[in-house]
Amino acid sequence: MSQVNDTSKAPPSEVMAKLQSLVNSDPHSWEDAWKANITPWDLGEGQPPLRDILVSGEIDFPRSGRALVPGCGRGYDAASIASSLDHDTLAIDIAATAVQEGKDYLTSLLPLPAGKVTYLQSDFFSFQVSDDERFDLIYDFTFFVAIPPTRRNEWGQQMRTLIKPGGYLITLIFPIDPHTPTGPPHFVRPDHYLEPLGDGWTKVVDRIPENSLKSHVGREHLVVWKRL
Repeated sequence: MSQVNDTSKAPPSEVMAKLQSLVNSDPHSWEDAWKANITPWDLGEGQPPLRDILVSGEIDFPRSGRALVPGCGRGYDAASIASSLDHDTLAIDIAATAVQEGKDYLTSLLPLPAGKVTYLQSDFFSFQVSDDERFDLIYDFTFFVAIPPTRRNEWGQQMRTLIKPGGYLITLIFPIDPHTPTGPPHFVRPDHYLEPLGDGWTKVVDRIPENSLKSHVGREHLVVWKRL
């Protein structure tokens, strides 16, 4: 397993410039970033706002079920979901290197998550399941901002297709930074999710997290949606 974020000592602007020079409209270009170990989004741990909402009891999540994490990277958050909710969690990523590193990460965990975690190399936009395989929970963190904004409506259509009625979509919206003309990450605000998702959802959580990683404080927003 390669070292997490070998570019961490470089100035953030330099790292992001390298990332943007590698990643383009071809989804498979993310593999180039993983091979070059230019993964500034990977901080070696999962996100506290996700862990908090899963265990707080604020939402009556089913205690077993199926979860999906698109653009999973090493899958820290997939493991959190499987541990906290005992969900069978599918972690998918377009990059083969990310999937392998995720599998390596999973084998390093002790104790292992209570729920099963499975990694799969797959393109979220072409990923399909049958009606009875739809998910109780999908978690999006930095995937929405990684895709070209022109594909956000496709993102919303896939979410409507993959989440079962009564299921939940957790969006940890990051980074909420000043507008920049280039990405990824692409410019985002919480209301950017409204048009792609369309009708048929209700917000059950909409707030700035109280507990964030140090580098994320003031730069993220948690919204949980329930599929009607």
